[in-house]
Amino acid sequence: MTGAVNSARGEAILQTENAAFMLRPSFAALVAAEAELGSLFALVENAAEGRMKLADMIALFWHCLYEPPAGVTREDFAEAVVAAGLSSATPALKTILAQILGAR
Repeated sequence: MTGAVNSARGEAILQTENAAFMLRPSFAALVAAEAELGSLFALVENAAEGRMKLADMIALFWHCLYEPPAGVTREDFAEAVVAAGLSSATPALKTILAQILGAR
């Protein structure tokens, strides 16, 4: 991971046991996430209602992952996020969802 987090871009740090991952919800990243997951607005609604699936959160994070470490697969990333726990993932998720909605 390089550089500082730019909160105006909606960037967030996802801290796991062994690494800190920068998430950057760029237009391209969100388009890729939407292609896999369907409507991002529905995703936000599901999260707000407590119905967001773990697989959906991992997919959103994976598409927003900025400069992933060499050799880290999506499965490795998912295992690291799960091992860190949902409480560790929640702040980053909140930041990404706020960026999707255009909140600052």
